[in-house]
Amino acid sequence: MIPTPAVPGAARAEADLTAVLASVSATRMLATVQELAGDRYAGRRVGTPGGRAAADWLAARLRELGANVEFDDFPVTGVRELYATPVLQWHSGGRLRQLVHRRDFVEHLASAELPAPRTAPLVRLPSGEGGFRDRWVLAEASDWARACGPAGAQSAAGILTARGSDAEGWMPKMIAGPPVRKVPILALRTEVHRELTEALTGGPVHVTASLPLRQVATEGLNVYARFPGTGRGPRVLLTAHYDGVGDDPAQRLPAAADNASGVAAVLEAARVLSANSLAAPAELSVAFLDAEEAGAWGSAHHAATVPPDTQVLNLDGAAQLHQAASVEAGGPAHALLATLDQAARLTGVPLRAGAMASDNRRYAAAGLAAVGIGMGMPGYQTPAETPDRVQADTLLAAARLLVATVGLLGTA
Repeated sequence: MIPTPAVPGAARAEADLTAVLASVSATRMLATVQELAGDRYAGRRVGTPGGRAAADWLAARLRELGANVEFDDFPVTGVRELYATPVLQWHSGGRLRQLVHRRDFVEHLASAELPAPRTAPLVRLPSGEGGFRDRWVLAEASDWARACGPAGAQSAAGILTARGSDAEGWMPKMIAGPPVRKVPILALRTEVHRELTEALTGGPVHVTASLPLRQVATEGLNVYARFPGTGRGPRVLLTAHYDGVGDDPAQRLPAAADNASGVAAVLEAARVLSANSLAAPAELSVAFLDAEEAGAWGSAHHAATVPPDTQVLNLDGAAQLHQAASVEAGGPAHALLATLDQAARLTGVPLRAGAMASDNRRYAAAGLAAVGIGMGMPGYQTPAETPDRVQADTLLAAARLLVATVGLLGTA
């Protein structure tokens, strides 16, 4: 097969971009991750002082790059908030077993609030002699929803079910979930659930548990930036959510990978593109989005206002690239996806199709060409999600991929 000759303009554009890509700085990106994962931001949950402080810090960095920056508030409801550390322990045969929150058990997001510890006998689904009234009900992972009806009708103390943990033994935190039921529900690590099942077969078990979990309504805050010095070519929007799930009452959740890493790469890409007109003939905007962890509220609020010819690149996670970056395209994204593939070949970043359940889906649902990109989140939504686990090479790969894609879009 005769190879297709290179187009001189395209070859020149790639050569210009190659020179620009060398200016991407891992040091700056690592500093951004370290900043956003710091104590004063307290996990950056939507509607908290830490989340607002992170938005202010990002706005200041964007203004330093010469961008026109705007804030946009929007309402958020149904956010799960732990206001104290839950308790879970059981007594059996004279032995007390005390469990550790987020290691041995976690809050179930469909749970009713249980502010103070409640002690009651344990029975196992499906029957349990004497019914469920004033008893804790032990249910398998597949049965917790079925247990909610009779447990609520009979005024059970609550339900204990099972859930897996990550490879390091942590049970990740979430703040958005299914509708709240009428009874407290706690999820035990699978191995701990098995221990409790075995204890119950050996004799009576009494469980003591609390679940100080409530739903709150709050305000989200998006940060928008437009770079007036960029070109008049196609509109390109770079997005990343800056919020995290927030700290636990007695434990830090730094949210370094999800998504301080993505924010750092987008911020660095914006810096490089805004400073190099040859690399950014496209009209460039950036959105740092809030409330992704609460249900992608920020992107849902923003998507309806975005011009319909805008092409969106959303980065959620740029901390640990393994074999390839995950890519999900939505909306009329064929041309954008082809350009991303060209940029990946230029920068040496391998791509693979993969689910990216992030803000890109909100933009795609609004009819925009949108691509979501993910490059790993070690320690995802646990105390182990620390800045030292964010890899410099992955940040470089992510920022360079964004810069190259925007540059190639502008020369298409």
